[in-house]
Amino acid sequence: QVQLVESGGGLVQAGDSLRLSCAASGRTLSSYRMGWFRQAPGKEREFVAAISKSGSSTYYAESVKGRFTISRDNAKNTVYLQMTSLKPDDTAVYYCAATSKVLLTTQTSGYDYWGQGTQVTVSS
Repeated sequence: QVQLVESGGGLVQAGDSLRLSCAASGRTLSSYRMGWFRQAPGKEREFVAAISKSGSSTYYAESVKGRFTISRDNAKNTVYLQMTSLKPDDTAVYYCAATSKVLLTTQTSGYDYWGQGTQVTVSS
């Protein structure tokens, strides 16, 4: 079992950048494929990005492709989400999640462990 804690959220202006971190404790993070999701008020939780165990493979939602970068440092047991050119539509609570499934997945049901989330608010 792994525990996940997100940090790095905040209030920024449109066009700014922000880096989210997801620190893991318990089982080593290198055992899991990792994902970032977000949930805006009144909306369902949606996939943002995912990364393989080694970090060699990544996958992004179309809405963030070219602006967000997911990465991981297994030695530090941490996954990151670098967000650039932020837009008001990016405003949401951002969650990291871990999966022991064989393949990367964009589905929330495919993840076994979740953090508590960190709020990102982008003002126009």
